[in-house]
Amino acid sequence: MSQSKVKAKKMGVKSLYQNLDSELNKSREAKTYKYEVPVEGLQGGVVQAAGRSQVMLASNNYLGLANHPRIVEAARKGLEKYGYGLASVRFICGTQNIHLELEERIARFLGVESAILHSSCFAANEAFFTALVSADLGETDYRDVIYSDQLNHASIIDGIRLSRIAVKTTDLRAYKHNDVEQLKAWLSEDQAKDYRLSVIVTDGVFSMEGEYANLADFVDIAKRNDALLFVDESHSTGVLGATGRGTPEHCGVHGKIDVISGTLGKALGGAAGGFIAGKKVLVDYLRQKSRPYTFSNSLPPAIVCAAIEAINMLEEDNSLVEKLHQNTDYFRKEVQRLGFTILPGVHPIVPVMVGEASIAQDMSNLLLDEGVYVRGLWYPVVPKGEARLRVQISAAHEVEDLDRALSAFQKVGKKLGVV
Repeated sequence: MSQSKVKAKKMGVKSLYQNLDSELNKSREAKTYKYEVPVEGLQGGVVQAAGRSQVMLASNNYLGLANHPRIVEAARKGLEKYGYGLASVRFICGTQNIHLELEERIARFLGVESAILHSSCFAANEAFFTALVSADLGETDYRDVIYSDQLNHASIIDGIRLSRIAVKTTDLRAYKHNDVEQLKAWLSEDQAKDYRLSVIVTDGVFSMEGEYANLADFVDIAKRNDALLFVDESHSTGVLGATGRGTPEHCGVHGKIDVISGTLGKALGGAAGGFIAGKKVLVDYLRQKSRPYTFSNSLPPAIVCAAIEAINMLEEDNSLVEKLHQNTDYFRKEVQRLGFTILPGVHPIVPVMVGEASIAQDMSNLLLDEGVYVRGLWYPVVPKGEARLRVQISAAHEVEDLDRALSAFQKVGKKLGVV
């Protein structure tokens, strides 16, 4: 006997707020509510938070540039010379010479022809898919297809969703995480479907796993199938590769990626801003068609000048990149020696697996009491039963900082029965 559906009653404003409050209380009871712990001062390898000194293991400040004297000085000079803001979008009166300089420097650093700035990488990813994949480009009676890794970042997922809502001419095939064999099989199967455009989409580094995509395989697959390869390098630029040029450098395919998106909000200073980089004709097209670019204010001059200085520092020498790699190797080896389970890899994102959301939250809170700032992650950010502490290592850390954190991990892990 089938159950008849009960029609929902009209929800007034008062009921709306009551229902929202009920949902929040459920989240608190299940220990899945996300609390913010304010940093009381400067970002760095060691910070002040919760009334005490904390080893910071939760920041994307991979190279320690968020409060580096050269970055701060570049921002200060930019503020003095170019002002606080431009009160305009780029195409009206929001472009200064420094914006063009930063775009040129990003493109050169990544080994591509051109780049375009956006307010964030989230906006940049949305811009790419909605401007390009949903465009008819003067054609009719066509279909496109996007092959996207199941664990790609939310900004990629949302960008693809928006593009498919805008027009109904795009198919989506979400392949198993990092499964190049399934990707190759699907591309082969789809040859008969005569798609107009095929786009392969992957994170360079997956932010919840600290795992990278083997881009050498992806470059080969894209070339063999005449597909456009799009890689989000947000957690890779300034991090992977001998000189910090990201996953393409690490995998030996620097300069061979069709489209790269990335951020200025992580290794390259840690403030804000994102970009798309690739062929000049593609970037020129996005300048005309990207809605997030057209309808968002340009990046503030201080951020632009600081990002230029971050690239200067990376091009001068790779000492910060080397220190980041050394710190990462040290922490990965030592935390496993203590008995913790981590996801394998070489990236400074080190997922310490604990299983249940309640354990992740309890462990995060207890570590904060011990002077270690690290955040727990759980469903829906990661799959159910795979809750973890996402440790993030920085070049701003000294070995003494990491040892202090490891000691706290051991103490709290034993208390909770994790080790």
